[in-house]
Amino acid sequence: MRQAVIYARVSSKDQEREGYSIPAQLKLLREYAKAHEFEIVHEFVDVETAKTTGRKQFGEMVRFFRQNATCRVAIVEKTDRLYRNFRDCVTLEDLDIEIHLPKEGQVISKDAKSQAKLVHGIQVVIARNYIENLREEVRKGMREKAEQGIYPSRPPLGYCNNKLEHTIEVDSNKAPIARRMFELYASGQHSLNGVRRAIKMEFGVSLAKGYLERLLKNPFYQGQFIWEDKVYAGTHQPLVSGELFEQVQAVFRGHNKPKYRRHDFAFSGLLRCAYDDCAVTAEIQKSRYTYYHCTGFRGRCELPYFREEEIATRLGKVLKDIHIPDGVLEQLEKSLLTDKGREEAIRKQQDERLRQRLSAVHRRLDQAYLDKLDGKISEEFWTRKSAEWTAEEQQISLAIQGLANANPDRMIDAVRIFELANKAHFLYVSQPMPEKAKLLRMVLSNCAVDAATIYPVYKKPFDLIFTRAKNEEWRARRDSNSRPSGSKPDALIQLSYGRAAFQTVAVFSPVLHRRLRSMASSPRRTLNAHVADRPLKPANFPLNISRTPTRTFS
Repeated sequence: MRQAVIYARVSSKDQEREGYSIPAQLKLLREYAKAHEFEIVHEFVDVETAKTTGRKQFGEMVRFFRQNATCRVAIVEKTDRLYRNFRDCVTLEDLDIEIHLPKEGQVISKDAKSQAKLVHGIQVVIARNYIENLREEVRKGMREKAEQGIYPSRPPLGYCNNKLEHTIEVDSNKAPIARRMFELYASGQHSLNGVRRAIKMEFGVSLAKGYLERLLKNPFYQGQFIWEDKVYAGTHQPLVSGELFEQVQAVFRGHNKPKYRRHDFAFSGLLRCAYDDCAVTAEIQKSRYTYYHCTGFRGRCELPYFREEEIATRLGKVLKDIHIPDGVLEQLEKSLLTDKGREEAIRKQQDERLRQRLSAVHRRLDQAYLDKLDGKISEEFWTRKSAEWTAEEQQISLAIQGLANANPDRMIDAVRIFELANKAHFLYVSQPMPEKAKLLRMVLSNCAVDAATIYPVYKKPFDLIFTRAKNEEWRARRDSNSRPSGSKPDALIQLSYGRAAFQTVAVFSPVLHRRLRSMASSPRRTLNAHVADRPLKPANFPLNISRTPTRTFS
């Protein structure tokens, strides 16, 4: 007699508890084996879904086949009992297993006819499609349930499911626990561990710290719930008021605030050691002097101790490297502000033009609808044209909204950045240490330091200003043979304004960029006339570095 194994499966514990499916499958398979003279050497039973790989008893059956070369027959009721995914199908096929399916009347092996293999392949696809379709239907049903305000899953502590009415009710035994934990934490006098201990003492219930935090942040308790990243208003009874829930969230935000050290050193967190990439920390010596040094986390390094005054002086040079000359700054400000007015005018014209188009589309729709009612046009023509005009109406409305949401202060921001680059070093040397650090953090993202040099990393757009200013001046120095290469406007602009100014303006104002190009190509004007060094007028740039009332620098 040939050796064989039997495999039976149900999808859930409920089906197993019913007590009919598994015994019925085993009875059928044993009778089939006896009728076809197979010796049953092992029986495998799974109680889990077959939509994905990883079934425990299926894996044991595969391991059994690999260890017993004499047994190459598996008897299963039908295809979807064996697998509902392609990977498990390929696994048995690679092992050259002969599969008997009594209910389908099929025997699948390498010697089976192509027709039998085709039918079996179709059965596998149908079994997989059944699971996918079932998943879609379940998700659709749960989404509809959420739309109706009923949470489509197990509710949190303090609630229970009413299986008869398919609703969520307050659990009278556990609801007091939920209310109490919100009251305790909202007071701000208890940590999460403190709330856990109080709940344990009052109710004898142990809650894990992470679980407690999730409960306290769950909007379910104030009458809302989140399903598929969307907030729904629930029909269940809230256990806490909205004010109490928001108070708990405020306590959480308060506990997440940064902790302040005993000594607030000015440049702490801004510097890193250039030798081993450790942080640079500070300490006070002799109760009056502040020294900065490497933390030594990776061992001792060559970075010496620096007095805070020495570090401040070296960091001041970092701001010198982004200085924009006064003459260039004045011309850039004038051009940017003029360009701002031009862009606003263009934006108003575009808005008026779009609104005229929108009114025309509305008139077309209204007139076409009247023509349809009068029978002048067919239903098909009305449907087609109304769809086209509605799509056009949506596009025009989006364009109007985009114009309304455009940032009108972009030019002002660019002017303030240029003025900050122009005045940064002057402001730096006249400020106390904490304000110097604030100014540096506006310009730098971090800074490495060694025994002799500072290696700054600038924030945008100061990195662009620094990079260009490092390699060439803002106004190029011409020697006796200096000529712009060719007659390209870009070359003239870069020669007169400097490449950094040219590229920075191109980023903030494409319109101004085009104007500068046209000025450069004009034979009647020279760009050097526009950037002659003149005294800088008061910029009225409010730079509130110290968070005190606004000061105006001139």
